[in-house]
Amino acid sequence: MDLERPDLIREGADRLSRLERLNISAVRATFEPGPIDRAVRFCQRHIGAEWITTVTRHLLHVHGLERLPPLDPAKSYICASNHRSFFDLYVITGYLVKHGLPHRLVFPVRSDFFYDSPLGLVVNGLMSFLAMYPPIFRDRGRAALNLTGLDELAWMLRRGGTFLGMHPEGTRGKGDDPYELLPAQPGIGRLIHRSGVTVLPVFVNGLLNDLPRQVTSNYDGTGVPVHVVFGEPLDYGELSGQRGSPRVYRAIADRTRAAITALGREERAHRLQSSS
Repeated sequence: MDLERPDLIREGADRLSRLERLNISAVRATFEPGPIDRAVRFCQRHIGAEWITTVTRHLLHVHGLERLPPLDPAKSYICASNHRSFFDLYVITGYLVKHGLPHRLVFPVRSDFFYDSPLGLVVNGLMSFLAMYPPIFRDRGRAALNLTGLDELAWMLRRGGTFLGMHPEGTRGKGDDPYELLPAQPGIGRLIHRSGVTVLPVFVNGLLNDLPRQVTSNYDGTGVPVHVVFGEPLDYGELSGQRGSPRVYRAIADRTRAAITALGREERAHRLQSSS
């Protein structure tokens, strides 16, 4: 494993505000082994996963769980999902945590609000117990910092004990067809190639973007069924051994997207079968 952890604060010294540096430093420190990391893991496991699974219990249908390998606590994994709602990864990882996943959870998140606002750190803590890291910058002037963030994630994954949830599309699909994924971003290909960890594809459909309505629909009989389909761990074949390049990263990202798209077809079949 690399001896030196990539440092987003150092790389972005002249491009980050004081508040952004403080928020990044605060969250980053919680990933260091020790009592804070153990406390965060405890909260993710016993509070976060508990309420997420409780408020989706009557709507959730999970398929393909038997395809997942034994999740070794000493190893890391990437969970690659489609992106239709704000809560996709919460529901997916909440279910896995309730079924024994012991890893520290981490989800990259847009920097706006979560890292440039004092309230953002509070929401990050309350909603995910500081899983939302690192920040992803949308403005072109700071795009290079996203590479540093991805390199830090790769470092964390190689260290072991991390379960990373990511969306290859990079942003939410807002079209009418939930089975039509946006193009995959090469950044996830770079991360997969540099980390070398197991990638688990998954497709989720049925979640709303309205949290209060999502919660109440679980109890009042108006909820839409939420289907989650897990796939086999991905095999990137010759791409894994090739030297990293934009072409290789793009090919890995596209192969990941194709696997999620195939799971979407399977999810559609499950949905039709359950409604008939």
